[in-house]
Amino acid sequence: MITHAILQDLGHFSGRDLQLFDQITVQRKVNKNEYLLEAGAVCQSVFYILSGAFFQYQTRETEDTVVDLHLEHEWMFNNSSLTTQQPSATAIKAFIKSEVIELRLEGLHALIAASNAFLQMGRLFNQGHNRTHLFDHHLDPAQKYAYLQDAKPGISKVFPVKMIASYLKIAPETLSRVRAMRRIS
Repeated sequence: MITHAILQDLGHFSGRDLQLFDQITVQRKVNKNEYLLEAGAVCQSVFYILSGAFFQYQTRETEDTVVDLHLEHEWMFNNSSLTTQQPSATAIKAFIKSEVIELRLEGLHALIAASNAFLQMGRLFNQGHNRTHLFDHHLDPAQKYAYLQDAKPGISKVFPVKMIASYLKIAPETLSRVRAMRRIS
């Protein structure tokens, strides 16, 4: 039943397809601060978060910059590294104890070879919409936070202000003011 819930947003899959998916994928427990992808490694898998939370970040000179925040019930991977098979500039790390379903790239290829229904999984690779919207529409800090709250409800219950601010590319103090204004209104 878990498999059906994972795949339902991607398209229509037969019972046989769901069984194939279960045979190819691996369910993993991930400890807090454990890496699913380290910077410099080539991304070989896509992950579906059953429980927990992850963040993608890039280390720059003196600090880490958060490039994405991931909550349960979403797919996660480094798109550029996975599609080009080049080393990743970012790392993916568990923020809290988590559980994921891992689908390795060769497993995805095997699924597609076994059933054309798995071509629907190509939708995974168009996930960058939220991030693109945030940074291509010249949103002010309040609009960025509002959009993030709509796109990923509950994110502020999981991640601290500093990480959310880094992701939104605004100062933590600015985000604190935005959040205070939202509580007042």
